[in-house]
Amino acid sequence: MAKVRVESFTLSIDGFGAGPNQRLKNPLGVGGPALHGWAVATRTFQTQLFGAQGGETGIDEDFAARGFHNVGAWIMGRNMFGPVRGPWLDENWRGWWGDNPVYHKPVFVLTRT
Repeated sequence: MAKVRVESFTLSIDGFGAGPNQRLKNPLGVGGPALHGWAVATRTFQTQLFGAQGGETGIDEDFAARGFHNVGAWIMGRNMFGPVRGPWLDENWRGWWGDNPVYHKPVFVLTRT
């Protein structure tokens, strides 16, 4: 039987995964980059998502690396996929990352009606 696990997800102490006022030029919202800074700095995020060299090691790296182990697909919310609110009018949008998806696995976007 397939398993679903939650990995590579950061929450603030008051339960938010992104900052307010998310916009096209500010995908993580106000203060969002600081919330995820621990993960982005790791070797795993630098190599797996950004194709860069280097990155920090240590306990944060260990935790980030576990989040990429044995992943068959990624599931994300609509806000993580794009800035559109209301009806989705432009089918050309392919995500914040543009033409080169950073996940390198199938991505499913959860929405509601």
